[in-house]
Amino acid sequence: MLRFRSLGSGSKGNATLVEATSGGATTRLLVDCGFGLRQLDLRLARAGLAADDIDAIFITHEHGDHIGCVHAVSLRSRIPVWMSEGTWLATGARDFEGRLQFAQDGAIIDLGGLAIEPFTVPHDAREPLQLTCGDGARRLGILTDLGRETPHVLGRLAGVDALLLEFNHDSDLLAASPYPPFLKQRVGGSHGHLSNAAAAAIARAVNHAGLRHVVAAHLSEQNNRPELVRQALAEALGRLAQDVITADAAEGFAWLDV
Repeated sequence: MLRFRSLGSGSKGNATLVEATSGGATTRLLVDCGFGLRQLDLRLARAGLAADDIDAIFITHEHGDHIGCVHAVSLRSRIPVWMSEGTWLATGARDFEGRLQFAQDGAIIDLGGLAIEPFTVPHDAREPLQLTCGDGARRLGILTDLGRETPHVLGRLAGVDALLLEFNHDSDLLAASPYPPFLKQRVGGSHGHLSNAAAAAIARAVNHAGLRHVVAAHLSEQNNRPELVRQALAEALGRLAQDVITADAAEGFAWLDV
């Protein structure tokens, strides 16, 4: 069985749990670790877990709302960490005491009950990666930080059974926001974050009869509204707006089976 939940998703922090269970053995992956150590422990506790229950951490890129306390929690709880070499260099090439391994586009990471396949994305980081996670029967896609779709991204997501997808901003709200022009250009640019319309287009492109969940994530608190996201995603998938799940910045969302 494959399932996932968010510990929180937004500009102040992101972390997603992925869990695969087979034959009585459970493998748990934490994708991103964008909170302080105390806050991460509190959020894990709400999920009935502790850091010692995590088998591995995958870091998508070096921005603070994704990398957070990964160094501290890895050393404290002796958790292996995967990230790209570029991400590691961008964060100061810190010593993980032998627990760091480098992830690369297309190179499958075997965690036993869980297979991770990273892929490159256009984002304003040194070597950003997003990923799919599979247990041999089901596959989850995680796509939370990028400026635009590419054929490579869509190819990696083809056939996924569930998808955690960035819906960062509404273009009109971003244009009217008090953000300075350079920040508006960064967020809305080709290496920034997905607008609702761009994210809906990705959802539409990867939609298929077996796609069980598409969960909207990384919503901007200032430049988006959950009701706008639900409407855009519902229209893209041909579903009802009330059936669309959005990840909350404070609570994330509860476990979903893939």
